[in-house]
Amino acid sequence: MRDRDPEGKPRNARPRDSYGRPLPYGSTGVDRVPDDYAPTTPQALSDGRRFLSEGLPFNAHEVFEGRWKCAPDDERELWQGLAQICVGLTHLQRGNGRGALTLFSRGAARVQSYGTPYDSVGRAASGLSDDSDPAQAIELILSRLPG
Repeated sequence: MRDRDPEGKPRNARPRDSYGRPLPYGSTGVDRVPDDYAPTTPQALSDGRRFLSEGLPFNAHEVFEGRWKCAPDDERELWQGLAQICVGLTHLQRGNGRGALTLFSRGAARVQSYGTPYDSVGRAASGLSDDSDPAQAIELILSRLPG
């Protein structure tokens, strides 16, 4: 059963490994992005870039998801797309190339509609393959992400 707050909303209380996989309760996982994280655009880009540079695309996904939840309506697709690209990177790390390609495609379509500089992030994601080296793929996306 998933953890929920007093209002019944899902929480992320379960510890996770560096690839975002759930660990048993009581285990020591990596630090998580708080459920109530609501960053500004500059903060989301800064935190997302930091997590990517640390090889933690799942955490970057949580950052972009946090921005997606609080962003103005006209930005929501951008943040959702960036979150999807980061989940795709996470799938590469986990050895799920097929899942990675699906998320790269979805995320790229969303971010490219925002033009420069996000179109280059989408093009980079679209150019990755199911057997791309995860570390190189993370570095490629990081190099295209504004910040």
